[in-house]
Amino acid sequence: MNNAGCGPTWRLRGWGALAWGALLMALWLLWLLELAPGGPPAPQPVITILIWHWPFADRPPELPSDACARYGMVRCRLSTNRSLLASADVVVFHHRELETQQSHLPLAQRPPGQPWVWASMESPSHTHGLSHLRGIFNWVLSYRRDSDIFVPYGRLEPRLGPSPALPAKSRLAAWVVSNFQARQRRAGLYRQLAPYLRVDVFGRANGRPLCADCLLPTVARYRFYLSFENSQHRDYITEKFWRNALVAGTVPVVLGPPRATYEAFVPPDAFVHVDDFGSARELAAFLTGMNESCYRRFFAWRDRLRVRLLADWRERFCAICARYPHLPRGQVYEDLEGWFQA
Repeated sequence: MNNAGCGPTWRLRGWGALAWGALLMALWLLWLLELAPGGPPAPQPVITILIWHWPFADRPPELPSDACARYGMVRCRLSTNRSLLASADVVVFHHRELETQQSHLPLAQRPPGQPWVWASMESPSHTHGLSHLRGIFNWVLSYRRDSDIFVPYGRLEPRLGPSPALPAKSRLAAWVVSNFQARQRRAGLYRQLAPYLRVDVFGRANGRPLCADCLLPTVARYRFYLSFENSQHRDYITEKFWRNALVAGTVPVVLGPPRATYEAFVPPDAFVHVDDFGSARELAAFLTGMNESCYRRFFAWRDRLRVRLLADWRERFCAICARYPHLPRGQVYEDLEGWFQA
């Protein structure tokens, strides 16, 4: 047969037949996959997380259906509607409201097998009443790295653009403190430092409170910031380190867990640890005698990393969904107090 006069048409028909055959083959394979035991996975169900009482609030924030999607977690729903107790996949209880009896555990209405989460970002020194919570909670959400749902106060992430300029420095050391108690270790260390190191103290404890938008610009003028935690416990590194110092663009002088704990979060040359010195006088001499070249080395990390603050409780609760498939079923904290105080 002579195909010379209809070359293009013949080729189009040929390609059309091939495409149609490919479509049929694809449909057939899809049908087989749907019938096969190991076929395509079914859509994952939405995980409903019921927050029994929103932390430190009389009224919860707006919780749209995509509240967790903005944090990269889809098919995850947060709710404060207590009528969902019988159907929620997870129920979260924030400790402060249990401790103050603003909220009570619905033990009599608890569905069998429903995981309950104990949540707190406070240190053991400021957490009371755990002895009454034996054998109730399955999972823990806290700043502790060995928590079932680990949510630090902050972390370092890769920097995508150029690092911001370092704020100009005109003063030596600052400290912002609202709850000053003489028995705290940080109070004793400050008293030891004061004769050798000029520290400008701000906050309610000193009658010099800073407004929310004033803190970072004020601290940014200082070379050092005293990131002294109110108590020293495992992994307890708060916004005093992440926000008040690193985000402000100053060098944190830290009092908290051991140096190795800080180095699990940030480079070893990003901070000064008080435990590296034999006395407060030695620490003060180190800070006051530091030349500009040595000082600048504390900010080398800023060229490649940036601080990500994790302060929003919505993001913290959404993290439960990311961990949900991997969390141990059937686990119960028989001695929550013993675990947290360790």
